[in-house]
Amino acid sequence: MNPMLLSIENVSKVFSSSGRRVAALDNVSLTIAAGETLGLVGASGSGKSTLSRILLRLLSADAGAIRFEGEDWLALSGAPLRRKRARMQMVFQDPLAAFNPLATVAMVLDDPLRIHELVPRERRGGEIAMLLDRVGLPADFASRPVRALSGGQRQRVAIARAIATRPSLLVLDEAASALDVTVRGRILELLVDLQKERGIACLFISHDLAVVRAVSHRIAVIDGGRIVETGPAAAVIAAPQSDAGRALVAAVPRLMTEAL
Repeated sequence: MNPMLLSIENVSKVFSSSGRRVAALDNVSLTIAAGETLGLVGASGSGKSTLSRILLRLLSADAGAIRFEGEDWLALSGAPLRRKRARMQMVFQDPLAAFNPLATVAMVLDDPLRIHELVPRERRGGEIAMLLDRVGLPADFASRPVRALSGGQRQRVAIARAIATRPSLLVLDEAASALDVTVRGRILELLVDLQKERGIACLFISHDLAVVRAVSHRIAVIDGGRIVETGPAAAVIAAPQSDAGRALVAAVPRLMTEAL
């Protein structure tokens, strides 16, 4: 059994809206082992993105604990947190929104190498070429503006940027949902290949159970801010135990469900 990489224990988050308190997360507990992909699936508004932003320290948790690579993740701050961020990277649904729209691909990929002091300046061009090659893009893409790329090409650049820091965990928030079916399949294949090659663990967040099933070892179903079901991916697909799980399976086209 692979060692435990990430442990989330009883994490809660409440937002206030128009005088009402809304529990976005309610005592959420999850684990991810090294090299494992956990699919987190739920309807819109179920709490998936809130959890991802707490993991990335973009939001603070109201309660609970997170341990990452054996450290108290929520207690880190300042320089120790900046160093540790290299080990947990995120790929967003819309990479263009996460990039400087005026940047070139080289600028996008140079940033993590420079910020985390991973590669000397004189070697960064070669490292950028290797990263592009690893995600299936030619080296001459380095000079292209990111706004000129297709959606699939931008997502490949986003993945290249994420793996540049040699992370142990990728958090992918709806990372394939905006792509057409053919491009989506290629991106999912790339993620599976990278995991096998580098032993990267993934938290794959989506509302699409068919996509999650394609890449996940285990699936957790979230509904109303609570984890209502977890289990091996094939078991959750074949016989969901929660109402939310059954609704998600029912939303998958019949032929796709049978193919899974």
